[in-house]
Amino acid sequence: MKNNILSFSTSERRFLPLYKKTSSGGLAPTSPTTKLNMWVCKIGDGILGYAQFPGGASSTDGVAIDSDYFGLSGSASYPYNLGRTATHEVGHCMNLRHIWGDATCGNDLVFDTPTHNDANYGVQAYPHYSTCTGTPVEMTMNYMNYTDGRGMYMFSAGQKSRVAAIFVSGGARASFGI
Repeated sequence: MKNNILSFSTSERRFLPLYKKTSSGGLAPTSPTTKLNMWVCKIGDGILGYAQFPGGASSTDGVAIDSDYFGLSGSASYPYNLGRTATHEVGHCMNLRHIWGDATCGNDLVFDTPTHNDANYGVQAYPHYSTCTGTPVEMTMNYMNYTDGRGMYMFSAGQKSRVAAIFVSGGARASFGI
């Protein structure tokens, strides 16, 4: 494991993931069909991290997290200093969408998560009602939200089932051998 923190501009991150290439001073993915790869680097532009959903190119498969939002100490910055950014991004690698389905009153493809207006920020008081049809109570504390780290603490049973499905025979990450 390299201990130096690499820094790349937003355009480099979007168009050529240099930290995922040894020729650029980064590290190539290790056995991406059987291991989850994680890169910690300076991403910038307020982006905490991002991940690749199952089924993408093995040369870029994994999670990237800005070092300011990784871990519990060191350069980890409040309010994202509790390791929840990694949990959120790994959730994407395990086929979980944002809880609001990336659209106003969108669908995250999970049966037991309520419809959300949009991402939640900070730490919302409970209950926080959606204005979507039926006015459901939003699951602001869900790891797949944008709530501050101290406000995240759960996946739903449906999210857990969605993750488990990718590891069974024929699933997108069955080769992990879990």
